[in-house]
Amino acid sequence: MSRAEALVLTPGAGGGADHRTLVDIETALADRMPVRRHDFAYRRAGRRAPPRAESVVDELLCELPQIAAELDVPPASMALGGRSFGGRVCSMAVAAGAPAAGLVLLSYPLHPPDRPDRLRSAHFGQITVPCLFVSGTRDPFATPDELTFHAEQIPAPVTMRFVEGARHDPNTVAARRFIIDAVREWLEGLDG
Repeated sequence: MSRAEALVLTPGAGGGADHRTLVDIETALADRMPVRRHDFAYRRAGRRAPPRAESVVDELLCELPQIAAELDVPPASMALGGRSFGGRVCSMAVAAGAPAAGLVLLSYPLHPPDRPDRLRSAHFGQITVPCLFVSGTRDPFATPDELTFHAEQIPAPVTMRFVEGARHDPNTVAARRFIIDAVREWLEGLDG
């Protein structure tokens, strides 16, 4: 497995890079590696609703080399990910060829609530880097069983962690601590 020298975190569709969980992860990892909380262009422009995921993937593919240069690390040594839509975009970018040390997918939106037929996993078979999924056990965007089943398409090591009782945005202190610990431990495991 590749060693992660930096972490790039992106927000969910309606949120920004200042989301409390992303800030907490950055703070917790400050002594270990640089963490870039990155807003997509639509958020930087002040819009809340994202464009189609595919256009945001293209944007991210163009921006990742600059982010790596600013962090002074090789692109392939950055772990990529984020919350919900942000994690989905990062996973699609990696499936499309973006170099990465791994993917950190928090509350991955496998399907819209109550629409398990509208899966967002067609690209999973093209993901060839280690993946960490951290989701709530009551997340309407993916049950633990659904996520585990569909992640079997990924031809790389997959780690699943579930926040007991949490929904799509685990926001208690205990839930955020669980997420931070899961991310830290997983990143440390990439070193070995």
